[in-house]
Amino acid sequence: MAKKKKKRTGELTEREWHEERRYGFFWYDWIWRILRPLLVFAASFVIVCGLIYTGYLKLDSMFFAPVDEQDTQLVAFEVASGSSLSTVSRDLEEAGLIHNHTVFKYMADFMGMGQKIQSGDYELSRSMSATQILDQLVSGDGKPLTTNITIIPGWTVEDVANYLVEQKILSSAEEFLSLCRTGESYSGYYFIEDILEEDDASSRKYALEGYLSPNTYEIYTNSSADTIIKRLLSQTEASYLLTYDERAQELGLTMDEVFTLASMIEKEAKTSDFAKVSAVFHNRLKLGMTLDSDVTVKYVSGSEKMYLNSEDLSVDSPYNTYQNKGLPVGPVCNPSMDAIVAALYPDEQYVAQKYLYFCSTDPDSGALHFSKTLEEHQAAAAMYQPLWEEYDRERGLQ
Repeated sequence: MAKKKKKRTGELTEREWHEERRYGFFWYDWIWRILRPLLVFAASFVIVCGLIYTGYLKLDSMFFAPVDEQDTQLVAFEVASGSSLSTVSRDLEEAGLIHNHTVFKYMADFMGMGQKIQSGDYELSRSMSATQILDQLVSGDGKPLTTNITIIPGWTVEDVANYLVEQKILSSAEEFLSLCRTGESYSGYYFIEDILEEDDASSRKYALEGYLSPNTYEIYTNSSADTIIKRLLSQTEASYLLTYDERAQELGLTMDEVFTLASMIEKEAKTSDFAKVSAVFHNRLKLGMTLDSDVTVKYVSGSEKMYLNSEDLSVDSPYNTYQNKGLPVGPVCNPSMDAIVAALYPDEQYVAQKYLYFCSTDPDSGALHFSKTLEEHQAAAAMYQPLWEEYDRERGLQ
């Protein structure tokens, strides 16, 4: 039997060729079936991303991009204390700093910054994007929101007003002084209401003199004159305890008379002598004497002299305790609580020993000499008068 010839190496039969071709197409088809959906997805993804990016650019240009990238001129913009996000958004749009206030509001809320916008005066520009503007409003204007003020015992209303202007809390003293002069806006405080109901209320220099409680306070830097006054009056109300009021009634004094007496004590002496000076004034009041207090005259005249001559003391005023018996018409400064306590609790030994006079022995230290009789007082005054006159000359007050 004849044997079949073997095919030569590298040659395929027709059947083998067709089988191999079919096998190869099978693999191509299988790969295509896998790649086709991936390619379709990739192409779709690129198209969708392109559409989203195009939409984003469109929305950004319409709502979030700078109103005018070329306009770098600074625009003053104020966020008033207590302003809502809606108000700030509308004000930004009206100032031409953003495209749409509603979109800005939703953006701020979405980013969790709606409640973080700080009040203040800003300098923004139309070249800033909405997010840049929002970031600056949240960061603040670089100025502190709060500051401390210290009202010194013995300061008058005018001293307080000038201090607030110097500290740049108030731009002018005008409004502050006007509010303190009439006191009408503060009749809600019982002690101010009592003052305003007095027959001589109109003769006071400032209705609120004496009641701007000396202390250190933390206030907002944009506080108004009215806000500051209310803060000081509220401190006075809180500090004047019920026991003080009961003690005043024991002495036959009103709260206003206590504060008036305390203001004189504050200006006449250093703290260590408060109770002694109080005793002198109480003794003179009991005897129906004039109080002869230089500080009441200085309050009216504005004089800073240590030694007041007869002409200085002749000023016609209800504050002049050389001409009028009893307490002056009202306080002559804003006294400390130490002075108020001294007015209520005079030195019992000095009261018992009936001290009626005192004078300065050293203008620089504030040391005082106390006397029981007019003769003793006149001798002391004659001894120390040259020191007072020299003090005034050195300061150009004579």
